[in-house]
Amino acid sequence: MYLEDVARVPRTLGGTRGEELTLPGRKREYDEDDVRIRPGRSSRPRTRTRPKHDDAIDGLVITVDRGRYGCVREDDDAGTELITAMRARELGRKSVVVGDRVRLVGDVSGADGALARIVRISERTSVLRRTADDDDTTPEGRLERVVVANADQLVIVSALSDPPPRTGFIDRCLVAAYDAGIEPLLCLTKADLAGPEQVLDYYAELDLRHVLVRPGSDLAEVRDTLAGRISVMVGHSGVGKSTLVNRLVPDALRAVGVVSAIGKGRHTSTSAVALRLPVVGKSRKDPGWIVDTPGIRSFGLAHVSAESLLHGFPDLVEGTLDDQPNCGHTAADADCHLDAWVNAGHADRRRLDSYRRLLASRAGELDWQDQPPDTGLTA
Repeated sequence: MYLEDVARVPRTLGGTRGEELTLPGRKREYDEDDVRIRPGRSSRPRTRTRPKHDDAIDGLVITVDRGRYGCVREDDDAGTELITAMRARELGRKSVVVGDRVRLVGDVSGADGALARIVRISERTSVLRRTADDDDTTPEGRLERVVVANADQLVIVSALSDPPPRTGFIDRCLVAAYDAGIEPLLCLTKADLAGPEQVLDYYAELDLRHVLVRPGSDLAEVRDTLAGRISVMVGHSGVGKSTLVNRLVPDALRAVGVVSAIGKGRHTSTSAVALRLPVVGKSRKDPGWIVDTPGIRSFGLAHVSAESLLHGFPDLVEGTLDDQPNCGHTAADADCHLDAWVNAGHADRRRLDSYRRLLASRAGELDWQDQPPDTGLTA
């Protein structure tokens, strides 16, 4: 009913019952009693208050498989009680990756069919990332992938022969490690086939820790460098990384099979898995964790700025101190002091060439898989 029709509605005034009088031109006045309010779909009030989850327990994510997360209690020495969990809706779009320290509620018994919820993600101490390309103007370069969170150490596994060491790959891993604030460790395998002199000479100016591994050799030194840390192991296919993992964790194949069962019953070749190192002898020292990653061809560095690339080449840093602020440190920069620094014997020419190749690849001027000139080592 419209307001202009109100004047034609009879109203009863005082007098005899039933006596009606029409007041032309007068509009009815409305109050709150005339307004009909339709109830909403839910009478439950909205609130931004989130549950505190005081009963939540601490967990460490050791595998991720299509929306299901395998977690263990980090203080569980055996590390055998696998808790399958899903991400709570209240986390929003926050991603959960291997290495994340989380808070769990729900069924945390680890029994078959049990499902817990991840309700909190602790602040990450480090994030190791990589891309499929160096150039951030390409789709592959814009897609960042988090390899692992909260790692303390990046173990770069490289064979000394069959296949030969690739210093270009090692340089990329060093850049990624320094950019993430993770300490690198060079693990040289197949030391029975070739000596480490060439590789160690290439990195002579760096304070780069290294260990040598031979078939059947004692791994005590390797275990000492891994103890008490979360270490990520990366390397090309064929360098002996899987063999090393199986020697460090004798039941690694069984452990991987267990954690893989949280999804569709298989362990995908593109996912990482964290394995607790076993206690050796009567030692009470925390043996640490290793995160086994699938064999990769290269570390794309599109997520690292051109300025930060220099972090992977600490032997060249001092040579740039006298450069102009806008110096790009490329071969085309005539006033760059890096050439004079190398010519004076302060750094290896091959290191400068590797740095400039990364700069060129970062700028889209060089294919990231291009091979450099022969320098005695494979890049």
